[in-house]
Amino acid sequence: MAGSITIKRGKDIKLVGASEKTLHPYSSADVVALKPTDFNGVTPKLLVKEGEEVKAGTPIFYEKQNDRVKFASPVSGEVTEIVRGAKRKILEIRILADKEIRYEEFGAADSSAMSKEQVTDKLLDAGMWPLIRQRPFSIIADPFSMPRDIIISGFDSAPLGPEMDFILQGQEREFQAGVNALSRLTKGKVRLNVSSKHHGATVYKDIEGVDKTEFSGPHPAGNVSVQVHHTEPLNKGEVIWFVYPQEVVIIGRLFLTGRYEATRRIAINGSMINKPAYAEVMGGTNIKGLLAGQLKEGHVRVISGNVLTGRQVAEDGFLGFFSSQVCAIPEGDHHKFLLTEGWLSPGFNRFSMSRAYPSWLMPNKTYDLDTNLNGEIRSFVMTGQMEKVFPFDIYPMQLIKAVMANDIDKMESMGIYEVDAEDFALCEVVCTSKIDIQKVIREGMESLRMEIA
Repeated sequence: MAGSITIKRGKDIKLVGASEKTLHPYSSADVVALKPTDFNGVTPKLLVKEGEEVKAGTPIFYEKQNDRVKFASPVSGEVTEIVRGAKRKILEIRILADKEIRYEEFGAADSSAMSKEQVTDKLLDAGMWPLIRQRPFSIIADPFSMPRDIIISGFDSAPLGPEMDFILQGQEREFQAGVNALSRLTKGKVRLNVSSKHHGATVYKDIEGVDKTEFSGPHPAGNVSVQVHHTEPLNKGEVIWFVYPQEVVIIGRLFLTGRYEATRRIAINGSMINKPAYAEVMGGTNIKGLLAGQLKEGHVRVISGNVLTGRQVAEDGFLGFFSSQVCAIPEGDHHKFLLTEGWLSPGFNRFSMSRAYPSWLMPNKTYDLDTNLNGEIRSFVMTGQMEKVFPFDIYPMQLIKAVMANDIDKMESMGIYEVDAEDFALCEVVCTSKIDIQKVIREGMESLRMEIA
């Protein structure tokens, strides 16, 4: 173990509905979708038409600015629909999946005997390069650049986040093969950051070729930006690449089998799920089929991802490209009587980041929270609450205001290159002004990226 780091600022939000450690085996999807909106900064150019037959690994679209970066179908089948939005923006490419998947063959290979260019070409040809992203900006990595380091965040600290130790069981060989391939892509280190909760018992203990660091502390300890900030901060002009464990496994499968096998294991949880558990699914799978018979009665919000940073999806929507979790919680669209559930209630079941309610005396209490903001957008005021949950040596309020003002010099001096929108999720929770801070940061970073491009 290279080192051990403790994160002190942050907050673990304990929710009802954690997944039991049981894995439902893979069952073939009926319809899957590839969504260009899952990739920041991508302008898609289609390579297929409706009615066309594809295999798993067949390129579906490519990035307009770099036609080598292709996005492949996770299944074989027929392209049934290309869903477009305003100004004909491509939102989804839907594919009716075959019962038995047919694969494009790219050939197995030993990455240890390959150069950076050869590994890069193999990933590009298989349409798997989008699995690798870069900081700053959380965009798809530039395949022709050299990153300072490659980061693998080996755990998820978000509310109801999946336990990677359970998800990766039996896939250690694929994970190691993925690490071996990634190590050819940088002259720096491949950093594997693990959780102290699984010290000595994790599936990562025998993984070779990585620089391990053990992290402890509350969320957002599992965020890439937090880990980079506390090991070797990112300076202006530097680039790091990052990959999450399941993407490492998928990359490893390519080199072991020569195929793009896009199955992944996800946590299905939340207070509105009847039997929270884990399931093996196809990337981009249909949510309706996945949650058949699982949702409780009532008005439910289904989220692809975690409750802090995930995206709301319709019950007939599709799993996000990078999602390792589907969460269902109550929709907070009902009125609350002020004496029983409102601000004059005793508050024994009310979650609060302050000591306004007696629930703070029960630190291990789990909460059944809904989506109600318990307020509306108001003036942006200084409270000092954000600094308590923001584990960076950065002033979050001042950085947010610099982004709102589009003051690029101020944004850079305040540390914009070190953070991502997800790092402000807890700031959003404690924000008394009810501002959509993640959206503000994401739009500000995109504006900055276009400015310096």
